[in-house]
Amino acid sequence: MSAQLFSPYTIKQVTFNNRIVMSPMCQYSSPNPDGKIDDWHRVHYASRAVGGVGLIIIEATAVVPEGRITYRDLGIWSDEHVTGLKELVQLAHQNGAKIGIQLAHAGRKAELVETIIAPSAIPFPEKKTPKAADADDIRRIVEGFRDGARRAKEAGFDVIEIHGAHGYLLNEFLSPLTNHREDEYGGNADGRYRLLSEVIEAVNSVWNGPLFVRVSANEYDPEGNSLEQYIDYSRRMKAQGVDLIDCSSGGLVPAQIRPFPGYQVNLAEQIRRQAEIATGAVGLISDPSHAEEILGNGRADLVFLGRELLRNPYWPYDAAKALRTSLERPVQYQRA
Repeated sequence: MSAQLFSPYTIKQVTFNNRIVMSPMCQYSSPNPDGKIDDWHRVHYASRAVGGVGLIIIEATAVVPEGRITYRDLGIWSDEHVTGLKELVQLAHQNGAKIGIQLAHAGRKAELVETIIAPSAIPFPEKKTPKAADADDIRRIVEGFRDGARRAKEAGFDVIEIHGAHGYLLNEFLSPLTNHREDEYGGNADGRYRLLSEVIEAVNSVWNGPLFVRVSANEYDPEGNSLEQYIDYSRRMKAQGVDLIDCSSGGLVPAQIRPFPGYQVNLAEQIRRQAEIATGAVGLISDPSHAEEILGNGRADLVFLGRELLRNPYWPYDAAKALRTSLERPVQYQRA
């Protein structure tokens, strides 16, 4: 019996060769403040495809220039970005992997512009005080995600992930810790969900492929959203056509987090079971047997690896050996 970690998984006619996903991780390596790819991105992402990852999700990619964390972030706010992103897609596909893109807006965590925006004028510690987004700002945000999704489709990506985690803009709107608005985009859970709802609707207007949303399902603050609230949000996302919830945590406010292998898996497990939606598990997953246990016990549908794939781009081959299964290597490497 083959390992479940190496079984295929299909969403909306897109099939991943296995359940191993490379988490989006910022590289801060765009050579100029134009948000375009560099040779680093070509080598970095292609090597993980060669390494056997089933799905690569490239780093947080800004849908508007002011939505970048730094000047060296990748962007998708212009049609000029499509050519370079298409190269990354082609490299992944040539080497057997599917590839997704994480569409993002940094919100109050942006560091590169004089005026940053957020749901409310509440700064992240030691950062600038943001401007509370007005109607024009919100329109621009929604249009940015829509146009980013259109460009992602043009570039040939297999998956889009909306970044709603780690204290960036959409996470800021979702949480009572950072959203003190009293208009239709705040005030209660319905209002705080409204911007994400509009973003999902806008993305779906131009995209019909697999759609993921990354959330911080534990805000590590008793006044913040509970897991139960994120289960409710996940039900809403499912009703809007989201296919999978990528279950991370933290980043919204400073917190003392004590990580351990699999410390976020329970979030994926509870959302999967209670919201009845597919989930991705993340969080210091490095042991192949641990990854297999998560899938075998129905705690998540995909396993997302981050730093482990920075340490070892060929982790899938080591995992296949540990789990006594086979993973086809590129023909150039088979003699090894």
